[in-house]
Amino acid sequence: MDLRYAYVRLADEIEDEIRTGRLPMGAALPGERAMISQYGVSIDTVRRALKVLRERGLVTTVPHKGSFVTGTPDAKTPPPESTGDPDEGV
Repeated sequence: MDLRYAYVRLADEIEDEIRTGRLPMGAALPGERAMISQYGVSIDTVRRALKVLRERGLVTTVPHKGSFVTGTPDAKTPPPESTGDPDEGV
């Protein structure tokens, strides 16, 4: 059983589509309503998945235009290094 949140599973699935070339650089992702039907999830799940993909540097969302592939999984920026500060991230 997959214990990941639905939005993480969706983001991972879309990332895989980008990795395999099914969604190439510059491609428009389906609209929110289309994704609801295509993946069988809620609007909140779609929006959270898109946020994750933006944070991963894979897509850019343009208001009133949609979301577009602007990065590849291999080109993701690594997370910032820890500074060793115990209050870091607080």
